Amino acid sequence: MNVRKAVIVGMLVAFVPGMVAAQTTLYKLIDKNGKVTYSDSPPKNFDGQVIPVDIDTKRNSATINTPGTAAGAKAFDEKQAADARASERVKAAESKLEAAKKALADARENPREGEVNRVGNAGGFTRPVPTEAYEKRIANLEEAVKAAEAEVRQARGR
Repeated sequence: MNVRKAVIVGMLVAFVPGMVAAQTTLYKLIDKNGKVTYSDSPPKNFDGQVIPVDIDTKRNSATINTPGTAAGAKAFDEKQAADARASERVKAAESKLEAAKKALADARENPREGEVNRVGNAGGFTRPVPTEAYEKRIANLEEAVKAAEAEVRQARGR
């Protein structure tokens, strides 16, 4: 068997899964000059070393799902559905974060009645002093922002 035929046989074995499944043994032929060729059948009257090479047809195999097949279409649809769910989770988390930041900013800019006391001169130069309840509300809103930020990171997969 010449080198060209050996290369063709090797390529067929490597690239045609049906042939690999039907064929389980190749033969490595090493002549007296050290030239190596491969054959799908044992040679007759070969003046050199013949090494049978068993092929495990189950090894390194994969099922490729293409959109043109029913399994491929199902896998493609499942991937799209999973991507859509992930996208919705990210959007919901981002919306929650935006609402938490807005509530915090609103609480800082517009304290409720009784949350800030004025201390100083009655005629002017008073300064605002937040109440303990106001500081607690701000701390809770800051925690809500941190939790929403963590939820966004988790939804994005980071």
